[in-house]
Amino acid sequence: MLRWILGGREAQGTVESAALFIGEEQPKNCFTEMQVLKGHFDIVRFLVQIDDLRFASAGDDGLVLIWNVETGECLFALRGHTQQITAMTSYTFIRGGTAHTALITASSDRTLSLWDPDSGNRVQNISDLQSSVKCLLVLAHLDVWLSGGNELCVWNRDLELRCKMVHHSDAGISAMVELPKNFIAAAMDKEIVIFKLNLSGSDIAVMAMRHLADHQDTIRSLIHINDRLFASGSHIGELIIWDSVDWTIQAYEHILWEEPARDSQSEFKLNHQKQIERSIQHMSSDGEYIVAAVGSGLYVYNVLMKSVVAYRRTAHDSNILHTMLQRDSLMSCSEDGSVRMWELQDLPLPAEPASSGFFGMFGTFGRSSKQTGPPAKKIPEVPGLRSLELIGDLIGHSGAVQMFLSFKEKGLVTCSTDQLLIVWKDGELQSQLRSLAVFQKLEENQGL
Repeated sequence: MLRWILGGREAQGTVESAALFIGEEQPKNCFTEMQVLKGHFDIVRFLVQIDDLRFASAGDDGLVLIWNVETGECLFALRGHTQQITAMTSYTFIRGGTAHTALITASSDRTLSLWDPDSGNRVQNISDLQSSVKCLLVLAHLDVWLSGGNELCVWNRDLELRCKMVHHSDAGISAMVELPKNFIAAAMDKEIVIFKLNLSGSDIAVMAMRHLADHQDTIRSLIHINDRLFASGSHIGELIIWDSVDWTIQAYEHILWEEPARDSQSEFKLNHQKQIERSIQHMSSDGEYIVAAVGSGLYVYNVLMKSVVAYRRTAHDSNILHTMLQRDSLMSCSEDGSVRMWELQDLPLPAEPASSGFFGMFGTFGRSSKQTGPPAKKIPEVPGLRSLELIGDLIGHSGAVQMFLSFKEKGLVTCSTDQLLIVWKDGELQSQLRSLAVFQKLEENQGL
């Protein structure tokens, strides 16, 4: 375990710059053009890529819209749900030697729908669920997919129920990840439950194999890292990295920080703020690193070396809702309405120890409940510690940005509580494409 406490703002200068406003000159930010897409009538919470050109958006209005990312055209409006969408995913399968992609949606109206994004038709609908579905997981190698809530259900590609397990507790399944050998990890309140899918011919059965009760508070994020590891993050800043085969803890990190002394009148407010700030809202991984959104801060870990790579305690003005990690760079969006681009940069000099009044410590390795002895008063030298520098700030939404979806050179799609979608595009590339289109048109008209 690596336990570390971040201190006050003055000490942050050793690994992060105080300036978070980089102005209009952003040479490393290619997203200089934006296209606003309208069609929703309430909060847009979900974006799912269908193929290289299309994506789906959904939210609290119950609508599912299919878009072309290059043109911004709304191809289909999928209507059928009567309440907000709670989960959405795409499902690609082979039929007759041809790849087909279906869209699966779940709603608070306790229905599941299977859609054909090529025609806009609802292929199948299930309306007799006992509770709302909170998460969906596709198991491509078994040609099935799972829905989680107060019951765990396994469905085939045609939305036919293969098996079901009902949970006799108030805590339903909030997230799921696939593990090797037909195992599934599911987050249920403070626990992770390991399920086994047993296949016998055409029959499938689900069995709960183990309950991992190492978190002290509600699990907010559960992600797949690689074939050997997965990770979970809790409401009080616990980050646990698990072995995907034997389900043992490979690393335990508790992200905390100390605040400067305040007067007693603000004690209740301060304690409430601490609970919000250190909650892990979202995590993403590239197989080697994890970026964790902890309150309004970002923390990057090397899961193989089990060490912190970089952090920025205040990366946004409000809680971060979604992240994406790429080699030496990452992206985040927040309740403050912004989307920010970050770059991992080498520190020019080793981080200097900070005074004990402003910065806590990097503690010893071991579970936090087993810590002995007083905490250290200085930061030890951490090999490979890097800075997280702001290189781009995308301002366009007037509400909290719920998530984003990257189409690489075709652009970046964001959705928000302001009911809008924005496609951010590489301005230089778009200018080149427009010029090329003009010359091609002139050649067609024999203008050259």
